[in-house]
Amino acid sequence: MPTATKRPVRTKPSLHRLSAEVARLRARVEDLEDLRDLNAAVARNAGKPGTPWAQARKELKLA
Repeated sequence: MPTATKRPVRTKPSLHRLSAEVARLRARVEDLEDLRDLNAAVARNAGKPGTPWAQARKELKLA
């Protein structure tokens, strides 16, 4: 006797759910673009000396 599998009930997507999903995907794409930019900057600066913390702090007026 075959077992019956229940299919999940699909509800019609609401505008609110679609909007939330688009916002979530947009944020994810922005995060991935930021990561791509960071990786490119790291590759561009490979082998170059870094900025000493004291100098960076002074330039950024942190202390």
